[in-house]
Amino acid sequence: MIIKEIFQAFILIFIAEMGDKTQILALAFATRYPVKKVLLGIFLGSLLNHGLAVALGSYISIFLPMETIQIIAGFAFVVFSLWTLKSDNDDGDENVEQKTKFGPIITVALAFFIGELGDKTQMTAITLATNAFFPFAVVIGTVSGMIATGGLGIYIGKKLGDRIPEFAIKIIAASIFMLFGVLKLYQSLPSEYITIQNTALFAGILSVMIIILLRIMVIKRKQGIQSAYMRKAKELHEYFKHMKKDMDRICLGLDTCKNCQGEHCYVGFAKEIVRNQLSNRDSMTKTFVPSDVTLDKIFDRGYVIDSLVDTIRILEKEPTEDELKAINDIRKQLELLLFKKSIGIMEDLETYIRDLENLDLNTAKQIFETLNPKNDNSKR
Repeated sequence: MIIKEIFQAFILIFIAEMGDKTQILALAFATRYPVKKVLLGIFLGSLLNHGLAVALGSYISIFLPMETIQIIAGFAFVVFSLWTLKSDNDDGDENVEQKTKFGPIITVALAFFIGELGDKTQMTAITLATNAFFPFAVVIGTVSGMIATGGLGIYIGKKLGDRIPEFAIKIIAASIFMLFGVLKLYQSLPSEYITIQNTALFAGILSVMIIILLRIMVIKRKQGIQSAYMRKAKELHEYFKHMKKDMDRICLGLDTCKNCQGEHCYVGFAKEIVRNQLSNRDSMTKTFVPSDVTLDKIFDRGYVIDSLVDTIRILEKEPTEDELKAINDIRKQLELLLFKKSIGIMEDLETYIRDLENLDLNTAKQIFETLNPKNDNSKR
């Protein structure tokens, strides 16, 4: 019985949060903090949030008859199904942008605790707790589901890029909630209420609501409107594909270099990083060791500047932790090509441009103007 309640809670939360703000938050926080600390923060925030939800659900069950609770739970799961089909708000990114003075674990925990207040996952935990023989099993299942979803969000954002089947995931999640809800209502409602007329009315209302929600999803899909999670994953995936082409343009080939230095060349090392990301391998742990002739490499300066600008822009999009390292390594190789020296850490754009100006004022000015073509440089 305990295992069943844990498994049921885990599956419902895991599926409900696929593509939802839990994954957006996890993906965004992983750009700033180690993944282990992000997952620990998710655990603490979800434990507090769902612990309160389960306590409330158990308290409610004392005062309401079990039959009534089952009926309420059935309708609740139907609502959760429709809620899953509802278009997401991009509030996950806004929550992440808020500044905090706390450490990474507490920051993530607070974000998840506050972000899940009143959300369908907390409501699901309350609903499950009203039926549970072992409320602590519901907490274990729901918190585990949150951790698994957050961890998977970080992983698939890196591995699958724009191939994540967001539409299909939402349909599957909504179907499972609907199945749970309809079965509970069928088993719990008094037989006198389960008539052909009532069933037809209920099915008709649900069908209309589902059609409306699906139509909105299809329209947004056709218009190319995506969730923040999907946009972030697609932007990162497209960046690496674009950089592969850029590196081929920057490299002038054996006719110019005569002797290819491979990964001991600035461009060659950057190529290896890009190939590593596109083939879904783990981040490179190699350190760049230039060959003797690398400093004299001939290249197209304009292409390098364009690639560096693209790299700076994607860094501002907050990539995942693994991609952050890879993209910064590419940035450093491009800086070495332009300046024969790289900037260690890119804290923010203004500081970064100032660091580049100290290396080469004219090139830094060109990079800034490419990044901000409408800005008046004299006002800086």
